[in-house]
Amino acid sequence: MWGALLVKRLPAVGGPSLQLEQAPQGLFLLWLTYMGLLVFAAHTLWQHGLWHRLVQADPTGLTVVIVLLFIGCSLWAGGRCWALGLQRQAFLGGDALLPHNAQPSWSHDYGLARAHPGTDNAVLLQVLSDRAHGPQEMAWWLNGIQLKLGLLGKVIGFSVLALELGRMDGFDPQQSAQMLKSLTGGLGIALLTTITGLSANILLGLQLMRIDRFADGLVADILSQGEARIQNDLNTKAHG
Repeated sequence: MWGALLVKRLPAVGGPSLQLEQAPQGLFLLWLTYMGLLVFAAHTLWQHGLWHRLVQADPTGLTVVIVLLFIGCSLWAGGRCWALGLQRQAFLGGDALLPHNAQPSWSHDYGLARAHPGTDNAVLLQVLSDRAHGPQEMAWWLNGIQLKLGLLGKVIGFSVLALELGRMDGFDPQQSAQMLKSLTGGLGIALLTTITGLSANILLGLQLMRIDRFADGLVADILSQGEARIQNDLNTKAHG
C-alpha cells in the first residue's frame, strides 16, 4: 500500500530494528512518542475548527469512518508494540520477565522444540514467523481499506458532480449560485475523503512497518540463539 511504499523510501525507518527499540519496551515508547505528535496535531486542527469543517463538508460520513478506523488500528498497534516488547524482554532475560498469566516466550518454545530430535526446522520457522507477523496481516488489510474508502469517497464525489452537471439544461444566472454550491459540494467530498484516506494509510503504515521490522529482528535473534545452543550442545557431546 501507499503507506508501506513511502516508508520503504524513508531513511532508516524501514530498516532493521532501531537502537532505541532495543531498550526495555523501547518500541512501545517510540509508539507513544509518535501518538503524542499525532494527538498534538489533531488538537491543533481542532482549535482551528478544521475537524468541524471536515465533518460538515462530507455528508457521506466516510471521513469519520476513516478517522475512527485509524484510531482503532493505532490503539491495536500500541498493544502489539507492548506484546512484542515483552517477548524481547523474555528473550533477553528469561520467562521470569513475562506476566504470570502469559504464555511461555517464543524463544523458550523454539528452544525446546529445536532441541527435540527429529524436529522439522522448516515447520518451526513457519510457526515462529506466524507468531511474529500473523497478527499484523489484518492490520495491513485494514490499512488498505482506509485508502479504498478514500477512493470510494472520490468516486461518490465525482458522481455527484457529474449528476449536477447533467441536470444543467442551460445557464441561468439566477440559479448559478445554487448550482455552483452543488458542484463544489461534490468536488469537496472527492478531495476530502481522498486526502483523509491517503493520510491515514501513510500514518498507520509507518506504525505497522516499524512493528514488522522489530518482529523481524526478534525472529532473527531467536533463530541465532537457537542455532548457537544446538552448536554448543554438539561441541559438548563431541568433546565429551
